[in-house]
Amino acid sequence: MNTLTLNDNTKKVLLVMQQNEVTEHLIYERLAKRVKDPEDSALLKRISDEEMRHAKIWQKLTGVEVKPNRLKAFFYSFLAVLLGYTFVLKKMERGEDNAIKGYTAMIEELPQAKVIAEDEQRHEQALLAMLDEQRLQYVGSMVLGLNDALVELSGTLAGLTFALANNRLIALSGLITGISATLSMASSEYLSTKNSGEENALKSSMYTGVAYLFTVAAMILPYLVFQNHYVSLAVMLSIVVVIILLFTYYISVAKDQPFGRRFGEMALISLGVAAISFGIGILVKRFLGIDI
Repeated sequence: MNTLTLNDNTKKVLLVMQQNEVTEHLIYERLAKRVKDPEDSALLKRISDEEMRHAKIWQKLTGVEVKPNRLKAFFYSFLAVLLGYTFVLKKMERGEDNAIKGYTAMIEELPQAKVIAEDEQRHEQALLAMLDEQRLQYVGSMVLGLNDALVELSGTLAGLTFALANNRLIALSGLITGISATLSMASSEYLSTKNSGEENALKSSMYTGVAYLFTVAAMILPYLVFQNHYVSLAVMLSIVVVIILLFTYYISVAKDQPFGRRFGEMALISLGVAAISFGIGILVKRFLGIDI
């Protein structure tokens, strides 16, 4: 089949697929340079080469040389640095699954699609086999740190917001509480992991501590930026929702877990505790007759 026998719709679809193949070639090539394991790096390089071969097959049919989407390639490379190559590979694996469906639908019209669909199937299986990044192994520790910080500190800050009604005092109290809780959580995770006989107890505790400390800093920041304590409370709760949203999305992609239900559970618990603590702050202030 040549370019003259392609109708406009088919050619348009092929050009999209061609650009996807060229772009994925570039992404896999960059990931291959980042992955330290020699076998995984070689596998990614081989997949990268096959993606380029697919693009050349479509180029013969379309008669057009397509440039890669460099913005998409840069974005995926940035995600690999920020969130780890496992997260990126999981997203790539989802892309391979979509590509398989697209190529399968075109097999009758384009025989070349059958070969490419088989290659994409092999790519998906190979990617699933190599997803064993260190930071994903400690995602449980990160969840522990984030969950505890979001629930405990959101409740504490909400209660202090009404009880103290002074942003500097709220930030100071929250910071002391947050740092103390970070050290407590990290040490507890270390002892728990070590006593269970698992290796790398120190790394596990570090992931817990870093996740907790990051959350503490993000939640206290509004009280240092804004003057009105109610505005600070609203911004803090918004940050809590955003953190839950981002981390839940990360987990849903990296661990193949449902996004909506997990996000709803975490948001409901954190905001529910904050609401109860805010009410407790009102009652305590009135009961003790404190006016700061």
